[in-house]
Amino acid sequence: MAAPVGPGTPPWHAALARPGHYPVEDRVPGRYRYTAGAPHIHQQEHVARMKIGIDLGTANILVYIKGKGVVLNEPSVVAISDDDNRLVAVGEEAREMIGRTPGNVRAIRPMRDGVIADYLITEAMLRYVINKVARVRLFKPDVMISVPSGVTSVEKRAVRDAALKAGARDAFLIEEPLAAAIGSNVPISSPSGNLIIDIGGGTSEIAVIALGGIVVRQSVRVGGNKLDEALTNYIRRKYNLMIGDRTAEEIKIAIGSALPMDEPMTMEVKGRDMIAGLPRTIPITSTEVTEAIEQPLQQIITAVRNVLEDTPPELSSDIIDKGMVMSGGGSLLRNLDTLLTQVTGIPCHVAENALNSVAVGTGLALEHFGQFRKSLVSAS
Repeated sequence: MAAPVGPGTPPWHAALARPGHYPVEDRVPGRYRYTAGAPHIHQQEHVARMKIGIDLGTANILVYIKGKGVVLNEPSVVAISDDDNRLVAVGEEAREMIGRTPGNVRAIRPMRDGVIADYLITEAMLRYVINKVARVRLFKPDVMISVPSGVTSVEKRAVRDAALKAGARDAFLIEEPLAAAIGSNVPISSPSGNLIIDIGGGTSEIAVIALGGIVVRQSVRVGGNKLDEALTNYIRRKYNLMIGDRTAEEIKIAIGSALPMDEPMTMEVKGRDMIAGLPRTIPITSTEVTEAIEQPLQQIITAVRNVLEDTPPELSSDIIDKGMVMSGGGSLLRNLDTLLTQVTGIPCHVAENALNSVAVGTGLALEHFGQFRKSLVSAS
């Protein structure tokens, strides 16, 4: 017999106390009665399944939830205790530990060059992220994860399996350039061509997109991390000074530029003298940073040129009219858009939400699943 419940009673909360009974909305809005037996499809849909879009990046992991936007943006770093293989910290807290951990704790980046380098730790990181953004849930969430366009089927399967084991009901994969385009409000379903350049921490993705699919693509394993590495090597060679990855990233963000600046900026850099073995501080200018990162930037420019060379003529004319769209954290480097415009002769602009565009794109693709279904990646 169905038992009526008064207005204001949380239906699913009350149902937990009545095993085998499910809430059905009564004729009076806000009033529920409980029926025994399995719920019908429309009853199951009474509580919407959570949809999560994840940008599983080499440097950062971003999470988008339908109706809330980007709810999490943390470094893709995990701190592990060697004594009992326990997770000590994840995200920003773990990033603070890089280069500063005691002997029994390791700070690890489980993603390398856009793909999984350590499967078990990536799974643990995904579980932490899903539990953090979906604390209260009755159903497992559906998850959409971005992957670089050049990954192998083994790497794709590893990402999907890690998401499923981390607590997802179903996991879908979308290529990063497509997700970046969707998140940057580029009309990818139209028959005209759009060129997107997504510069992340581990990879740079360049793709021409038309009719909801990628026409020409190139993925190079050069991104923000390679710029940091080039800067570290430059300072070591020129000044005999050892600096850490975090310091190199801080220099790049503070005074980095793809072209020499009219008014050079200067910054004090602290590190360890390789000859004396003692701490030392040196001044470094933005012109030196430009010189240090020239080589990795040249690899990105070469990839952009290769894509433009392979683009069909009709789509090339569309790209000249619309210009190139840049997204990802690497696109925020000063004057990089100007450098690409100079080299290619095509206008280049940075997307408004460059840092979040891939995460927003994954979430929107899952939200409008039917529309973007044919654009998704098969994990097989």
